[in-house]
Amino acid sequence: MKLGSSRAKTAKSSRTSPRPAELRIEGLDRPIALKISRQARRIILKIRPDDGRVEVTIPPWTSRRAAGDFATKNLEWIEERLERLPKPVPFAAGAAIPLQGVEYRIVPSGTLRGRVRREDGSLIVPGEPAHLARRVTDWLKAEARRVICDRVRTKAARAGLKFSTIAVRDTTTRWGSCTCDGCLSFSWRLFLAPDYVLDYVVAHEVAHLRHLDHGARFWKLTATLTDGDVELAKTWLNGHGHDLLRYGQRGE
Repeated sequence: MKLGSSRAKTAKSSRTSPRPAELRIEGLDRPIALKISRQARRIILKIRPDDGRVEVTIPPWTSRRAAGDFATKNLEWIEERLERLPKPVPFAAGAAIPLQGVEYRIVPSGTLRGRVRREDGSLIVPGEPAHLARRVTDWLKAEARRVICDRVRTKAARAGLKFSTIAVRDTTTRWGSCTCDGCLSFSWRLFLAPDYVLDYVVAHEVAHLRHLDHGARFWKLTATLTDGDVELAKTWLNGHGHDLLRYGQRGE
């Protein structure tokens, strides 16, 4: 996942074939999603870190057979990447999850009423056992929104900048983004990362309110707005960011 800005009012999505397709290759125990994109100039093979889905994107002039041959030639690479993917951690009783970089263990409260709360290294979750995962997810999203919005307001005020909206979603490609009309968007999973990482991402996107590029002035403002170490945060995201995608389920 990345950080970035967009000069368009809303991010453009690539045009893909309206017909979802799959490829099967010998030696791989799962289908490969085939996507056709007018923006593609070559065959692109990737593994989604959130669910391990294998995807091949091809230009319109490339055949299914060529896509299958490309995937077959890269079968060893696919298998190695799949083997390296972190194991998923569902939100269930006893699961350990990081909250602002600190590990907490999910513990049902044994009561039907009450609020989710942190207590002595535990995340206490009331309610029916069948609703535990949803309650944890809802709490995480609400806490992420609270922390991120507070941080955005503080940093924007410090820099004398204005924003239009703040969205907190379960994004798949960017930790944060900023459009030219001041719409900021963040992944709620940043709440799982150490606080200095979340702080850097917020500073990065707030800086885009003034500079939509990644030039020297942008990085100078980002460093001014970041309360921690920019390079340390960037290094953590590059090395551990994808691990945050394994918690809970995508789309929750």
